[in-house]
Amino acid sequence: MKKETVSQIISQIDEKYIDEATMFASDSNSRADHKTVSQGSVPLKDLKSRSRRFRWAAAAACLALIVMIGSAGFAAAAEAREYSNAVAFFEENGLSREGLSRSEVKAVYRDITQKKFSYGKTAEVIRQAVPGWEIQQHEPTPEELATLWDKNVWMNSISKKGISYRTDSQYVYDEKRGFEVFEKSLLECYQDGEMLWTAEFRDFYIDDYACTKEGTVLWGQSESFSVSGTRYGWIALVDEKGSIVWQRRLDHGFKDEYVGSILSNGDGTWAVISRGDLKYICLSCYDAAGKELSFHKTEVGNYGIRNAARLGDGYILQLWNQFSGDTALLYKMDREGTLTDSFSYEEDDSDYYITDMAEYEGLVYLSAYAVPKQQDEGGRHEIAAILDYIYSKEDGRFDISAEELTPIVRDNYTAMLLICDPEGGAPKTFYSVKGSLGGNVSVNTLDRLEWNVESITTTFYSPATSSFTIGGNCTVFRYTFDAEGNLTEQADTGNTVPYRR
Repeated sequence: MKKETVSQIISQIDEKYIDEATMFASDSNSRADHKTVSQGSVPLKDLKSRSRRFRWAAAAACLALIVMIGSAGFAAAAEAREYSNAVAFFEENGLSREGLSRSEVKAVYRDITQKKFSYGKTAEVIRQAVPGWEIQQHEPTPEELATLWDKNVWMNSISKKGISYRTDSQYVYDEKRGFEVFEKSLLECYQDGEMLWTAEFRDFYIDDYACTKEGTVLWGQSESFSVSGTRYGWIALVDEKGSIVWQRRLDHGFKDEYVGSILSNGDGTWAVISRGDLKYICLSCYDAAGKELSFHKTEVGNYGIRNAARLGDGYILQLWNQFSGDTALLYKMDREGTLTDSFSYEEDDSDYYITDMAEYEGLVYLSAYAVPKQQDEGGRHEIAAILDYIYSKEDGRFDISAEELTPIVRDNYTAMLLICDPEGGAPKTFYSVKGSLGGNVSVNTLDRLEWNVESITTTFYSPATSSFTIGGNCTVFRYTFDAEGNLTEQADTGNTVPYRR
């Protein structure tokens, strides 16, 4: 997409709709015989996954020792994995680990994620994470801590309008293994903030979900308790009352397969886009009862699945590789699973980051955001210029207040909704909102397109945090469009989501 084309077709959302957003700157399986199997190959880039081979040698006299060492090693690996998950959870949710031992970090992590709020260190950690909350005269009860945590912006937020979901994974202690293991995943569905139903899944973690006319589809992956174990992708359909219509395990001969998306074909069948063994992009088709009808795999190398949507009689995929620098690379896939074409979006002075996509009334809607091209990215691809500004401050303190930082961060982002021709991929028009990031885009139950825009409202500079350097909050605004692509409604959802870069 050339720069002059964008300049000619850009269309701003009317000021009366975005004043509230832009001014808000102070406070975001076995299959039947009918199944067909085929394989293709498409040269994307010469990025090959490196395979690891393990050599095994054993003697009868050493068998007991090998088993004992293997068990100890696996237990240590499991402990390290749990601690790594706990550290990531602390960083993602703005929690401080200062003064906590390794075991205490894990204990607080389990106490919060299992919603017990009974461990002694949990209250202190949460108090430090939620500014302005003061406990007087008594220590908080588990119920009070749970209420406080639910108000924390970093948790899954439940929308007060429309359909929204919340997921949770629960664990139990395995005495034989000596550590906690996965027990079940829960999917909760809400309508206008009130819970409608809860569905329980014991075979897999829930990775993602989508609300469709046929019900709620969800997908995830099974746990593996050994290095040589197989990790299967799973899919499921839940009806409007929360009953599981069917659930299926994907078994296509891979050691590791994960699902990127499930799409309704509009004829009662489902398209499942998955990735196998870190080098194949796969399309499998299922009927209304969850029976697999066909499967096709294409070797593409080290490209993962970021987004997918229907496109006419086929599909459009966003593939990515963290080392390639491609941030808006799209591929077209036909109904048989063959990749047929590719295109990308860029300008001379801006980079585009696609966050979601949907097909609506024969057009492709891409939710994205644009940032100025960075001269020296230095590992922070979107905020290099902001960090350069902080490091160059004359006082030499390498620090910046939230009041100064927030307008600078807002100036760095523009949310965009690109409405594209399904054939060539060229934008017919697009909407933009300054100071924001493009969020989810989907078709609601009233057959209207909804676009969520995350308006950056507060920020903070955190150079000592390993997972991000600038954090903050975004207020979520929702824009609704009719079948002709006209903006018909704007609303503040009341939700906030985190900003982390």
